[in-house]
Amino acid sequence: MQKTFDAQVTAALFDKTGAVFALGDGSVRFASGEYNEAHDGAVLCAVVHPSGDGVVTGGDDGQVIWHRRGEAGLLARSAKGAWVDAIDASAESGLIAFSAGRTLSVIDAKDAAFRRDFQHERTVSGVAFDPKGRRIACSTYGGAALWFARIAEQKPAMLKWAGSHIAVTFSPDGAFVVTAMQDNQLHGWRIKDQKNMRMGGYPSKVRAMSFLSNGQLLATAGAQGAVLWPFAGANGPMGREAIEIGYDEGSTITLVASRAKHGLLASGLSDGRVWVADPAGQGLRFLKSDRGPAITALAMSPDADAVAWADEDGQAGVVAL
Repeated sequence: MQKTFDAQVTAALFDKTGAVFALGDGSVRFASGEYNEAHDGAVLCAVVHPSGDGVVTGGDDGQVIWHRRGEAGLLARSAKGAWVDAIDASAESGLIAFSAGRTLSVIDAKDAAFRRDFQHERTVSGVAFDPKGRRIACSTYGGAALWFARIAEQKPAMLKWAGSHIAVTFSPDGAFVVTAMQDNQLHGWRIKDQKNMRMGGYPSKVRAMSFLSNGQLLATAGAQGAVLWPFAGANGPMGREAIEIGYDEGSTITLVASRAKHGLLASGLSDGRVWVADPAGQGLRFLKSDRGPAITALAMSPDADAVAWADEDGQAGVVAL
């Protein structure tokens, strides 16, 4: 499948029935043909709904909206209509977390009355649930804040490291938190003892991180090839080197996508190409070999049997693996 949209694609995702694209014009378009226009402005972030049915988007209109094929409904609004910058959801707990300015908000997909709002000293740039959906990590200036998702009155546990942290993820076993930083590096912490891990050497900002191979590898963008950090064992990448696959000095990996339980990795490039590889095997398979505008959205299906991509000119595609 290949489509051309008349707006830049903010995010590509797969819900339980197929590929979904969220666009900068505020619309959500399903690969099966349906579309919703619900935001008054751009979609800034998107995540699959905890039920697996449709996607939840945050916009610069301060709204959080659940889109299903043929219908869209408002789930929440940010305080004072602030832009919704980041969003995540947990199928395990049924919770949805989103950030707007310095506020992290948590809502329950099954309980419209439930809401928690947590305040930070600085702007929250990224949010991520732990594997059980009980804790949330927020990337912010000076490190990451860890919150219990349902507890109203609490102080966060702070994972501290100087600098601006712009994205965050948990390892699939819940033992590590990793952030991407403004100054072209990653930083990680082992949660049980807050031991630091410096993960540097990138020529550009890391705009995507994704675990694969049962959580034994963390793939990242931000270099001429896809960078893979080893996370097998209790120490993660401490004292170990990353490897790089698909190195090409003429381009940069802009995005990576994978599934924690599967061994395949998809990568989108600054020159418009898209490839998939098994780091344990040999060679790259190009899903899109034509060069063109940079890839700005990339997703792998839950069973790792399809990849969706989009470039900055609104060209998009879905390829079966």
